[in-house]
Amino acid sequence: MTSPVFSPAFADDLDTLLAWRRDVRHFNATPLPDGTLDHLLDRACLAPSVGNSQPWRFVRVVSAERRNAIITHVEAENQRAAAIYQDEARAAYDALKLHGLREAPEHLAVFCELDPKAGRGLGRQTMPETLAYSVVMAIHTLWLSARAIGVGMGWVSIVDPAAVNGMLAVPEDWRFVAMLCLGYPAQDSETPELVRCHWQDRLPADQTRFIR
Repeated sequence: MTSPVFSPAFADDLDTLLAWRRDVRHFNATPLPDGTLDHLLDRACLAPSVGNSQPWRFVRVVSAERRNAIITHVEAENQRAAAIYQDEARAAYDALKLHGLREAPEHLAVFCELDPKAGRGLGRQTMPETLAYSVVMAIHTLWLSARAIGVGMGWVSIVDPAAVNGMLAVPEDWRFVAMLCLGYPAQDSETPELVRCHWQDRLPADQTRFIR
């Protein structure tokens, strides 16, 4: 089979997609069309994984009781996290919108199976954390695929993993990696929200690249 040749126009579009991949926290309540989430998860499963282990496990949270429990938990954890900030930093933290769980039509919890049969242990004997890294690759693939069709995604990280595992009653050998919100963005911007809110600018390139 002949490998595809990607045009300069495609490369430009890819650059645009990467620039517009945003952590969305403002959603409208419009449901995703039937089949959209399954389509995106199919794309996510094209991500690379150590030993082709495919350790990602996706849990779509549809129960109103479980969704509300997760929202309550996240907001309580946000309050606890706020305690490390003082004065102006605390005011800036309180002004941030840190999740879109109340508005987003889809909640997706993502886990890593810690000892999947697939892959037969290849490539992770000295670095077992590569399983979780593989799941993060799937999440990023999902993020880009969603953005490409106009769907926004936000990663909610201020949670207690053990609590989420319990609320969703998943197997004990599933490690929590991410709680995701998906839906149509209420507003779009090429600039990350934390930059717009003056919380954190992008670092200069010379602070992230080194030669040894």
